[in-house]
Amino acid sequence: MMKFLLGVLVGILIFFFFVWFGGGKSVKKIGEGLSETGKKIEVMEETIKKEKDGVWTGVKSGVKKKILKEEKETQKKSQ
Repeated sequence: MMKFLLGVLVGILIFFFFVWFGGGKSVKKIGEGLSETGKKIEVMEETIKKEKDGVWTGVKSGVKKKILKEEKETQKKSQ
């Protein structure tokens, strides 16, 4: 019972501070800031995905060149 009353008291205090510090206006400001941040993060994610694909293409072609070079060397040694 004591925990329940403490929870109700904390809830009332949270509601009081919410109204005291601007209520919906402050939530709206925070929401707008988060929206802008979200847009910036989306742009970053797209850039990272594009760069990642370019890196993997470079790595794959580098590995292929290395394998071909090793095959040529083994063919020369065997002849």
